[in-house]
Amino acid sequence: MKSYWMQSDGINADITLQETDRPVPGPGQMLIRVKAAGLNRGEFILGHGLHKVGSAKQFGLEASGEVVSCGEGVTDFKPGDRVMGRCPGAFAEYALLSAPETMHIPASLNWEQAAALPLTSLVVFDMLLVQGHLKPGEWVFITGVSSGVGVSALTMAKALGAKVIGTSGSQEKLDQLKALGLDVGICTREPNFYDAVMKATDGKGVDLVINAVGGSVFAECIRSMAFQGRLATVGYVDGVLKAEVDIEAMHAKRLNLFGVSNKFRTAAQRSAAMIEFKKLILPLIETGKIVPMVYQTLPFEKLLEAKEIMDSNQHLGKIVLAGTPEEA
Repeated sequence: MKSYWMQSDGINADITLQETDRPVPGPGQMLIRVKAAGLNRGEFILGHGLHKVGSAKQFGLEASGEVVSCGEGVTDFKPGDRVMGRCPGAFAEYALLSAPETMHIPASLNWEQAAALPLTSLVVFDMLLVQGHLKPGEWVFITGVSSGVGVSALTMAKALGAKVIGTSGSQEKLDQLKALGLDVGICTREPNFYDAVMKATDGKGVDLVINAVGGSVFAECIRSMAFQGRLATVGYVDGVLKAEVDIEAMHAKRLNLFGVSNKFRTAAQRSAAMIEFKKLILPLIETGKIVPMVYQTLPFEKLLEAKEIMDSNQHLGKIVLAGTPEEA
């Protein structure tokens, strides 16, 4: 089968399309024919530590597909089922899914929408509810709201009854996100949003910050937080890994600062989150209150082109790689 591999020297990454053996599902796993796979910026950022220096590995993190075969102990899925889930090695013709991290695709979603959902939505669920404890009526502030994570956070927060402020360097993108419920859009890529945030919240500040940009806006995010506010750090696309922490503000306002990553989580920890996601969020997807936003779907052989679109920040929402055509 065809699959994409990445090899890193710590500075640069070499991405190649290779022929490799089709994987065989072990206990608790299922083999799927990949119909679509979502791109995630973090898997291409070497600083995130997902790729060991000098080693080559299949990559891709989330996919939708049709079940081909099931390993021992899989009882909730069968060949022919439409499924989606966290999927190591997703940029391939076939891949393995772990049953505890797999979901049936709601009838309302096509393959591309389903591929844009699993990893990103679970990360957002972690930020908003598992660690963020979001309540209806609270203010959420999202830096880089037009990114894949940003749009997912916007739609999920609105479905949960929150009010949302977001930043983007594109006024056009902010205008488009008004249709998804964005309450306040701030057109900036700089850490200069405090005044606009305080004005929107009547001087109170925001209850939950989703920082998808990085260290360059970290201090301004803390300034913009309300009493007992929470701040989730989910990425650092700006490449700024250090930031000043206002300890006085953190102390006086009783702030909670936390990170969101699957890097060191065990399979059991990820599965536990999936149980709650299926209970609280999947029904909102099934009823259409949350709809994954796909910016563009590219053919399987154009992964590098898809990455270029993402790197240039052209997209609004998720970029998806289609599966290979079915054999006649």
